[in-house]
Amino acid sequence: MTTRQYILFAIPALIWGSTWYAIKFQLGVVDPLLSVAYRFILAGLLLITFCLATGKRMRFNVREHLLMALLGLSLFGINYWFVYQAETRLTSGVVAVIFSLIIFFNIFFNAILLKGKIKTDVVIAAILGISGTALLFYNELDSFHIEKENVVVLLFCLGGLISASLGNILSAYKQRKSIPVLQANGFGMLYGGLAMFMLVLLLQKPISFEGSVSYTSSLVYLSVFGSIIAFSTYLKLLGEIGPDRVVYIALITPAIALIISTVFEGYSWNISAFLGIVLLFSGNVLALRFKSKKQAVVRNTAATPSISKLNKI
Repeated sequence: MTTRQYILFAIPALIWGSTWYAIKFQLGVVDPLLSVAYRFILAGLLLITFCLATGKRMRFNVREHLLMALLGLSLFGINYWFVYQAETRLTSGVVAVIFSLIIFFNIFFNAILLKGKIKTDVVIAAILGISGTALLFYNELDSFHIEKENVVVLLFCLGGLISASLGNILSAYKQRKSIPVLQANGFGMLYGGLAMFMLVLLLQKPISFEGSVSYTSSLVYLSVFGSIIAFSTYLKLLGEIGPDRVVYIALITPAIALIISTVFEGYSWNISAFLGIVLLFSGNVLALRFKSKKQAVVRNTAATPSISKLNKI
């Protein structure tokens, strides 16, 4: 990858690693589903305002708005709702391990829906990454027991996985159709947030808002950094290197979250956690290093217009 792409990789990884800590300040008075709605409605409105102020194209046809609505529902709505539902019963570590399987869903959907190739290096890196995540949360996995209630929650996790993965594929598809990332994210977040607010009303959850500094500041942080900046850089990179490789960001964020937890919450490391970190970073290096080699080969052989075009994909 290029230096610019490494920066695009690092930004959402570092931000999402910190959002695990920020989300804690969202829990309490306001129902989690309503907080998700607040987060993405605010993010959508801010991003659309930015696009209007900077003179970006804001006219889209019905089909393009439908794609953006689907993106919002899958990536900024259903995905988050299902994960919040899962965390009402499971520990965040167990959810993180289960959610790491998204990489296989991305590989599968990328091959089936976008006709992408299943690459050996990506699969090997995925196995390393998932194994690292499992070791990172070994203690929480060891205490997990399969019960009837937990099976239902696991199905919520599966639903969240599928929703998030399809959102990744939709983003890659819309970029191929020349729908800009910022505008699509702005409308998508607004549509997703409004859909979650309607769900709050349908489920008859209480409408409330907490005016404390901790809640409002964490909401702004999650909206601006965790949503606008992180998703914009993540989905931009997705369009450049593909949904099968960019998803390694999701694997490395738990490791960053634990580093932050070490500083602010006194997290205690053990041998399995250290081994998990090694495997996680090894998987990321393997996946991204192979991409760099392939790009280098293309650059060195760019003798014809057709090959030079490949370098821009």
